[in-house]
Amino acid sequence: MKMYYFKLILNEVFISFFQSEEERILQDSTKRETSNKVYFMRQTVGNACGTIGLLHAIGNVTSEIKLVEGSFLDRFFKSTASMDPQERAAYLENDQEMEVSHSVAATAGDTEASTNADAHFICFSCVDGELYELDGRKSGAVSHGPSSPSTLLQDAAKVIQGTIQKNPDSINFNVIAISKKLEGAY
Repeated sequence: MKMYYFKLILNEVFISFFQSEEERILQDSTKRETSNKVYFMRQTVGNACGTIGLLHAIGNVTSEIKLVEGSFLDRFFKSTASMDPQERAAYLENDQEMEVSHSVAATAGDTEASTNADAHFICFSCVDGELYELDGRKSGAVSHGPSSPSTLLQDAAKVIQGTIQKNPDSINFNVIAISKKLEGAY
C-alpha cells in the first residue's frame, strides 16, 4: 500500500537549518546543466524561503495540476514562465498582492515572526527524469541525478539523509510532501 501513496507525491519541501556559507559557495560554484523545464527563482526577499519553496514546488508541476484560471498563482506562473531566475525574483519583489498576502500570513497566529530565522525551506522536484534541489539562495537548481515520479520520495530522502548526517544531534528537520488528491478522499 505504501507504494501507492508514493505515486501520488508531486514534490517535497525540506526544512533544515542553514548550511554554512562555505558549503553554499562550494555547491554554488559547481557547474551544472539544468533542464530548461525546471522552474527556478532566486530568493531576494528576506525570510521568504517558505514562499519560494512552495513556488518552486508548484512551478514544477503546473503541467500536472490545474490552477484556477485567473488566480494569483495562475497569473504569476504565466507571467514569469519565460523569465530567468533573477527576473522572477524581481517580479515577486514588486508584486503587491503577494507582499500583502505574505505579510498577513507571517503575522497571523500566536507566534511572533522573527527576522532571525534559523531554518530554511528547500524544494526537491523531479523534472525530465532528474532530481533537482531548488534553493532560492543558490544561483540555480542543483541536479542530484536520475529520478522519476515514482522514486521521488526515496531519491530525495537519500539527499536529505546526507544533510541530516552533517548535524546528527539535531532533531530540527522536516519534510512536507505535496501530493495529488487521492480519488474519493474528502
